[in-house]
Amino acid sequence: MTSRDSVSVYKFRRFIEELEKKEGRGTELVSLYIPPGKRVDEVIGYLRQEYATAANIKSKSTRKNVMSAIESAIQRLKLYREVGPTGLIIFSGAISYGGPGEEKIEVFDIIPPEPLNLFLYRCDSKFFIEPLRDLLKERDVYGVLVIDNEEAAVAVLKGRKVVELRTYTSGIPGKHRAGGQSARRFERLRDQALEEYYKRVSDHANEIFLSYPEMKAVIVAGPGPTKEVFVQGNYLHYTLRDRVKLIDTSYSGEEGVREAIERAAEELKELRLVEERKIVDNVMRMAMQGNGVVYGEKQVRNALAKGELRRLIVNEDLDLYEATISCPKCGYSEKASLSSDQFVSELPKRLGSPCPTCGNESLVETHREPLVDVLIREADSVGTQVELISSDHEAGEMFLRMFGGIAGVLKSAQP
Repeated sequence: MTSRDSVSVYKFRRFIEELEKKEGRGTELVSLYIPPGKRVDEVIGYLRQEYATAANIKSKSTRKNVMSAIESAIQRLKLYREVGPTGLIIFSGAISYGGPGEEKIEVFDIIPPEPLNLFLYRCDSKFFIEPLRDLLKERDVYGVLVIDNEEAAVAVLKGRKVVELRTYTSGIPGKHRAGGQSARRFERLRDQALEEYYKRVSDHANEIFLSYPEMKAVIVAGPGPTKEVFVQGNYLHYTLRDRVKLIDTSYSGEEGVREAIERAAEELKELRLVEERKIVDNVMRMAMQGNGVVYGEKQVRNALAKGELRRLIVNEDLDLYEATISCPKCGYSEKASLSSDQFVSELPKRLGSPCPTCGNESLVETHREPLVDVLIREADSVGTQVELISSDHEAGEMFLRMFGGIAGVLKSAQP
């Protein structure tokens, strides 16, 4: 995902979510996937054939809507001289907004973030978006195994998330210090127990890791020599052994996984999770030093409007929306940022308040938009870089808790 910036991925995901909501009354929505290298005139010729075939549809309204959808797709396609290096996707159709006859032809075109490998035309009651979902799947997958002689943890890192995390204990006591035969027998039993523990951990690790054939590397970490013993004992499946990277950590178990992610930053540099942790750590460090960080919606938006921000950092899971409240009599308008709960508890009070300009007590909500989208647009207008942070990891949760999910790095700050 690092080849695609966080804002582009966010917008692409939102686009898919919006498409998913749209429905036709019948099989009247056209989905067209065009791979790179496909000639535009060939695709138009193909659509002309589908247009002729649609003339045979028995239902008058369905026939009309399908033919209109195909013609709209053709007109949109004519805006392109050629298909780009990743291909082109067009969605066109009669979207239902009520009863029969209330459909509206809408057309959407999108350049996919990765090359398409199929040519597809489909007409259905919903847009076909499964290939789009595939394009959003995380490609960067890493395994982490942290182990010492007391406990172990196995984790899978995928994009922004730790998608799996399991811990195991050995139940093996420390080394016996007494001498004599009993001590030698104790050591033999302990070595046998360690062997069984290593085997148990490896069975679980192999089962988990092998279920991710795209895994790029396996970080094996832990304090002391146990990790080396484990790796040299060939406990991991042979297909994973050439992907092992050894890392020293002070801890084992779940805490060791967090430390391994931090210490293996170079090996995991393609992972969006690591990049987001760096961004949050940097903002926290600068804030503690009092060095050029503003946070909170009001302060950040003020700095943004003045063009003072080098970078805007926003938690993409922010539960805030910007509502526009207007007076239908005099045209007065104001904006308010409200959470989902506040739309239930606060918005009715605001709509019931008199207009500050004309006193009218029938104010209305005329627009609602996620605050994340508003902030992205405001940042784009002044050329400020935007980084979106997920709450799917510990650093993202901390950023949301400590900064309210909105912070900005000033241009005047020391890099």
